[in-house]
This record gives sequence, C-alpha cells and structure tokens, in this order.
Amino acid sequence: MTDPHLAPHWESSALVTIDMQRDFLSGQPYGLAGTTEIIPSLRALIDAFRAARRPIVHIVRLYQGDDVDRVRRTLIDGGGQLARPGTDGRLLAPGLLPGDGTDLDDKLLFDGRAQELGPDEFALFKPRWGAFYRTPLDELLRERGIDTVVFAGCNLPNCPRASMIEASERDFRVVLATDAISQATEQSFREIAGIGVVLAATADIVARVTTPG
Repeated sequence: MTDPHLAPHWESSALVTIDMQRDFLSGQPYGLAGTTEIIPSLRALIDAFRAARRPIVHIVRLYQGDDVDRVRRTLIDGGGQLARPGTDGRLLAPGLLPGDGTDLDDKLLFDGRAQELGPDEFALFKPRWGAFYRTPLDELLRERGIDTVVFAGCNLPNCPRASMIEASERDFRVVLATDAISQATEQSFREIAGIGVVLAATADIVARVTTPG
C-alpha cells in the first residue's frame, strides 16, 4: 500500500523527460551509457500521456556564453561541442516527437519561455541540474492543475535526481519510471524512494495513465 500522501493522482499527472538529447545518447562523445537503451520505454510513456491528453514537458540543456554549471565550464570554454545552440546534438532523441520532430527555438528557450511542440507538449531549457531552477516549470504545471509529476530520462544521479528533489520541495507527488531512466542503481532507487518518490515500471504507469479511474 502506498502512503496516501505520496500516492500518484494519475488524472492530474504530467510527464517530465530530462535531457533526452542526442548529445547525451549512448556512444556519443559526451554520451551516457544506457541512455539510448531507455528510448523504447520512454516512447511508451510519451505515447500513453499523449493518448490520455496529459501534459508532457521535455527539459533540455543548452550551453552558450558564461552561464554554465561549474563542472562543465572548462569543457565549454575550451570549445567543447556539447548541447550547443544550432547543433543537431541539442535536439531531442529521434522518435520522441511525432513525425520528424520539431527543431528547438534556442532564443525562446534561453529567454526562459516554454516552446510548444504539440498539444500540451513543451520544451523548457534549464541552466543547471534541476528542472525547476530558473525555469517556468512550476507555473506551467500548476496552471494545468498538475499535482503529480512522472520523471524519466537521462542520468539519474544528476539532473533527474535534482529535479525530483525540487518537485518534492514544492509538494508535488513524484513518480520515477524505473526502466526509463539511465545510470540507475538499486542504491539510487532506495535513496530516491527515501524522500517519498514512488518507483514504478513503465508498463504500470502506462496502465494507470490510460485508465486513471
């Protein structure tokens, strides 16, 4: 039995994907092992949320100028081509958007605005680890009556973890799709569950989102 204070409200849920960009895919120069491999599960989640007409927000990184997290400043200052504006590497991984997908509007995103990619589907730029830090994500979710956020995407120890902590701090109910997240370990699952994140497999999330009652 899930604690009623933590239990997801599927009828008022949204999906947030983290850093599922081409530069971070497995085998790329700056890629993270296991990221390409989660695309089928992530696509199943996206399809389910679209079918249920639930909001989807794709959080992306872009690196330009001096506003870069310290751990990557040396890389970017040295000309590292990671999630650079205008490059193909910054785009969402193939298959995550309908058809051929949509190019990212770098200027709009750098201005801190949401880019609409489809019906109730958006891209947001985050300048640091957490998806809520200096972004309109909180406002975007609350305007749509969202109280439950499902997270999936790239590199659990860093950006997804920071984003889930931020969501918890804002009193959202938080779910992690355990087979749609890269760089996960059993220890990291235990740690994130310890702050009240509900762990669920993609198939279970899909079943609940498509039949929330």
